[in-house]
Amino acid sequence: MSDTVSFGYADVSPDEKTAKVGEVFRSVASRYDLMNDAMSGGMHRLWKDRFVRRVKPRAGEVILDMAGGTGDIAFRLARSGAAVTVSDINAAMLEVGKERAAKKRIEGLSWSEQNAETLSFEANRFDAYTIAFGIRNVTHRMQALKEAHRVLKRGGRFYCLEFSTTLWPGFKEAYDAYSHRLVPKIGKMLAGDEESYRYLIESIRRFPTMDAFKAEIAEAGFVQAKVEPLLGGLVAIHSGWKI
Repeated sequence: MSDTVSFGYADVSPDEKTAKVGEVFRSVASRYDLMNDAMSGGMHRLWKDRFVRRVKPRAGEVILDMAGGTGDIAFRLARSGAAVTVSDINAAMLEVGKERAAKKRIEGLSWSEQNAETLSFEANRFDAYTIAFGIRNVTHRMQALKEAHRVLKRGGRFYCLEFSTTLWPGFKEAYDAYSHRLVPKIGKMLAGDEESYRYLIESIRRFPTMDAFKAEIAEAGFVQAKVEPLLGGLVAIHSGWKI
């Protein structure tokens, strides 16, 4: 395992990355929707709707939504009648999710503080594992993917929604300019936090290509690994099955 991992454009020790990512999400927890609006131009809501349609949650299923602290994905999954466990390494994010669930009167969710790399759940427990805009913040990505595989039942499905790199000429350059120059400034203006927003943009640039990440999913033991690009790959839905 490498002695360093990426934190935005910097290379840091694994422990330092875990701590720094924790600081970022403690900082942005109360402004999570604002953060996603800034990074996606408000389109994250449509992407999350599409993502959950791909998961196809069903009543009676047991689903783990990892890095899902504020509940955006879990609330959508719960409409199906599935039993959803919302897990996040960051307690501040989970508190925001619990408050939002109470306001929306969404019941039946379980909340669990968990590190994606070392889940406390028993093997073969869940019908589906979802992670949206969280995998790029994990310190050791392959470890997290293997844990996802372990806790899924045979026939269970893995779904990941994550920013990637759009392949559309022209649009790629325009989004790069917007994200690098404007998003941190928006973070400073609206949230008083330029550095957290800068990290979040840089972390996207350090994330593997769609095909490279699909290969990692297969390496972790999943079969039929697939990727569905959105906006040419600006965002992608990756999936795989455990058999």
